Amino acid sequence: MKKDFNFKLIFRFFGILLLVEATALLLTSLVAFYYKEDPRWLLLSGSIAQVTGMAAVVSGKNAPPLIGRREGSLIVTMVWVLFSVVGMLPYLFTGSIPAVEDAFFETISGFTTTGASILNNIEALPFSILFWRSLTHWMGGLGIIVMSLAMLPVFGSSGAQLFATESAGPTTDKIHPKVAETAKRLLLIYVTLTVAETVLLRAGGMGWFDAVCHSFGTVATGGFSTKQASVAYWDSAYIHYVIAVFMMLSGVNFSLYYFGFKTKFSKIIENEELKTYLSLLLLFSIVVAVSLIDFTSGFSWSALELAWRNAFFNVTSTITTTGFATVDYMSWSTFTWIILLFAMITGASAGSTSGAMKMVRVVLAAKYCYYEFQKLIHPNAVVPVKYNGKIVQADVITKVLAFVILYLFTIGVGILVLTLSGMPFMESIGGMITCLGGVGPGLGLVGPAGNFAAVPEFSKWFLSFVMLLGRLELFTVLVLFTPTFWKK
Repeated sequence: MKKDFNFKLIFRFFGILLLVEATALLLTSLVAFYYKEDPRWLLLSGSIAQVTGMAAVVSGKNAPPLIGRREGSLIVTMVWVLFSVVGMLPYLFTGSIPAVEDAFFETISGFTTTGASILNNIEALPFSILFWRSLTHWMGGLGIIVMSLAMLPVFGSSGAQLFATESAGPTTDKIHPKVAETAKRLLLIYVTLTVAETVLLRAGGMGWFDAVCHSFGTVATGGFSTKQASVAYWDSAYIHYVIAVFMMLSGVNFSLYYFGFKTKFSKIIENEELKTYLSLLLLFSIVVAVSLIDFTSGFSWSALELAWRNAFFNVTSTITTTGFATVDYMSWSTFTWIILLFAMITGASAGSTSGAMKMVRVVLAAKYCYYEFQKLIHPNAVVPVKYNGKIVQADVITKVLAFVILYLFTIGVGILVLTLSGMPFMESIGGMITCLGGVGPGLGLVGPAGNFAAVPEFSKWFLSFVMLLGRLELFTVLVLFTPTFWKK
């Protein structure tokens, strides 16, 4: 028999996390002070988050410390919604994004690290709003709850359930027995990558502000830029390669960096997901680069380098679900669109900040298909599915296949809903795949040269839900809509 929800503890968690968001908003107000902008609206937004958070903490006083799976799913899902509701206030108060549906879309796109935008003149926004927009990426990238577990010991033993609920992928590599210590190490890696990229971008001629914002977007695999033209604004091979490399690094399972630091290189070398991820990234980049070369105009090293750079950058941006762009890939051939759509669906590594299905699921699903072929030829043979040299349990395979089926089914249903709402067919395909995968740009009018501004109002709300669904990997959110979840 199911127990009642521990609502007191739920409110306490909400309150603590809203205080984290209040701190982030107050930090953003310092940016407003620095650039001599009006900080009142940011201070007001932060104050609302602070007062609401403190009230929730007080209401959750003396709550039983235990948390179950139901509470974990509810907390993780609702935190992202609450963060987006409060996070859109600066857009509304400053008039940067006056419409509620647009402000919510932009905010949840930030926190879920999707990077889909409705803005048509990004450069016109105040520096503080641009910073807040990028900061939502950085907070959401590693995970609001994971970051909070690293900084706040108050979660105690309940943190394990929240960590497991929010963490992506069917397999996990424990880098420390205590969840809080694991979160701290992940956060350290996260910060190190961010600082390193910021310094390198500044060394390449990018201003400090743009460097910080683009590092936030890169390491979080978010894709919000401070420029309307995205990374294409900088006609610099150095900047393009730095961002591309850090996008690639951010698509790697963060636990592998820790193992590398501990000189456990065998765990890195033997990791099948990493091998598959890097191999596909390289293969897709080469294929796209070849398709971009004009063989009729004669050989040119500069043309070859440009084709490779554009291919490598945009393939990496797509497969890591970052969403930065150096060119409008809608001007490329239909063949390259298919490759990019496939990359949008697969995603990068589990345990990274990337979205989509995750490469480990692709690997396990492919191995299971091979296993079934072997069984057809040799019915009596025992051919176990292995991953990183270990036999994968049948229940893990079942969960992987269930996720893959549900993911593809969700894409199909979503495309149908979007077309019924008035979106063109190509935009519906691109919009659904990109929002579910957390990529950002899609196809057609919602491609890298466009945005989601002209999307119907209903579609914006629906895609906002889709972004949340993709960020929390379907089951965490969809289970809330099942009758059994709410029964005692």
